[in-house]
Amino acid sequence: MIYKTDILVVGGGGAGLRAAIAACEKAYENKKSVKVILAVKGRLGSCGTTALAYSDRMAFHVTLPTTEPHGEDNWKYHAKDIYEIGGFVSDYDLAEILAKNSADAYFYLDSLGVPFVKENGVPVQFVTDGSIYARACFTGPDTAVQIEKALIRKLGEIKDIEVLEDVMIADLIVVNNKVCGAIGFKGNQNIIILAKAIVLATGGAGSIYKSNVFPPRMTGDGYAMALRAGAQLVNMEFIQIGLSSPKTKLACSGSIMRCVPRFVNEKGEEFLLNYPITNNDVFEKGATWPISYEHKTCIIDIAVFREIARGGKVFLDFTQNPKGFEFERLREDLKQRYYKEIKNQIGSRKTPYERLCEINPQTVEWFLKRGIDLRNQMLEIAPSIQHFQGGVKIREKANTAISGLYACGECAGGQHGANRPGGNALLDTQVFGKIAGESSFEFALNNSIDEESAVCQANRLFESYKIYVATDGIDLEKAISELNSVMDLYASVVRYQAGLQKALMEIEELKTRKIKPVEYEYLLEFKNMLLCAEAVVKSCILRDESRGPHLMFENYSDLWPKPRDERHNVYHVCILNKETNQIEVFPMQPVKPKA
Repeated sequence: MIYKTDILVVGGGGAGLRAAIAACEKAYENKKSVKVILAVKGRLGSCGTTALAYSDRMAFHVTLPTTEPHGEDNWKYHAKDIYEIGGFVSDYDLAEILAKNSADAYFYLDSLGVPFVKENGVPVQFVTDGSIYARACFTGPDTAVQIEKALIRKLGEIKDIEVLEDVMIADLIVVNNKVCGAIGFKGNQNIIILAKAIVLATGGAGSIYKSNVFPPRMTGDGYAMALRAGAQLVNMEFIQIGLSSPKTKLACSGSIMRCVPRFVNEKGEEFLLNYPITNNDVFEKGATWPISYEHKTCIIDIAVFREIARGGKVFLDFTQNPKGFEFERLREDLKQRYYKEIKNQIGSRKTPYERLCEINPQTVEWFLKRGIDLRNQMLEIAPSIQHFQGGVKIREKANTAISGLYACGECAGGQHGANRPGGNALLDTQVFGKIAGESSFEFALNNSIDEESAVCQANRLFESYKIYVATDGIDLEKAISELNSVMDLYASVVRYQAGLQKALMEIEELKTRKIKPVEYEYLLEFKNMLLCAEAVVKSCILRDESRGPHLMFENYSDLWPKPRDERHNVYHVCILNKETNQIEVFPMQPVKPKA
């Protein structure tokens, strides 16, 4: 089946929705007509990261007129934080764009009815990791979900957006370095979409790891399609990893750590006692989630990772205090932070459960609704992949190295470095989602495509997939399991050169294997996963230092990772060599602040 449109947006999360809406709003502003197709791999509103993400108190990081320090240029402090916590390996001009446009993004969502918490009409903001000032707005644990719902309501008001559900976009059609459309599958049906401009908003590649907080089928499709089309990826070694609940996929950050629960293994042993970790460190983990080399609390993640790698499980116990814990012996600044967060004065803070009820009763209720009663049940946790900092390399207009191709949200790279202020990922979906939508409209307005050449190339792409299948091939689920195991073991919390080389060998071997017959969309997802895994591992190998969530060890058994090397303030760019079918990675200087 062939569709024709001006703009194709791939992905129905916060970034994709904002891009589709912005393209139409820009057209109407210019009194022009436009047609947009929004292609979603599942059902709109019930698939993808934004629609299903929850955390302790999910942040939308924004600099408002009421945000300290007050002044017209207070956004500059936000940009500085983005760049500095990013480890100086992001593009500073993109950080400025994020910060400067954050207030507009907030007010737009507010106008759509996103129920941000306010006091006397003023948004309540709190301090997150990577920020000096309180900039994080929120609705509760469900901030992302509320944003998704509001954008879907807005989408329903726009007649020029056609939503294609249950469609897996598999590859881009590129003629003379310009996009002309894309191909995909809806079940067993082949689909061709001819488009003058394309926005990739496909999210991250969490599915290349077994332990992740992503929804199912987050297979890095945008990253892989962009590589095959000739675009670049950047910063793929920087993947945020945090302690999370495998059962609920909730990020165990913030108050879940600040109530200072016990960390125990399956034998009931408090294994953190074997490491140089204090109760103050556990409290501080709430504001240093996810893992970061720059904060000593990374040793907690390392300890949990190693306990699980031995074949066991790790739990948080809220019924008893850790050995030797006394609330009054916490550092004074930590106690003051606790007091400021009290929501429900219950008159007792003898146990972690009581403390959590006092500072975040919403989270206690959230777990209860999902069948976990923290009064008498332990919560299993594991270091889990949470966010890809890198992605398709973009510039100021969300443009890529391919004409007419744009990327936004977690699919895009360059705007974040090694780390980011908590809540900047949600902000990113709205700022660069809008920019990508507007840019795609402007490009589509002034360009046309050669439909005949595009259809010919589409048919060649469909034909090319047949070589990946054989009746005597490996079972797809087994292949995915092998890839997941390799990535969890060698490219997660503890990374070291020998392990990464083993991972690369396993990935190369899997690339040569044919797969037993399955629907092509699932086959292509696996091929995308392999390409993403290769980009991640090769980027890790090149960065022989620790920075942000990338912890590089000399040997697996070492207690602490290798130090950060300030001489290595570059980012790593990935391209696909089509002759060798190998990803090549090379260093490049980021855009720095103007002197």
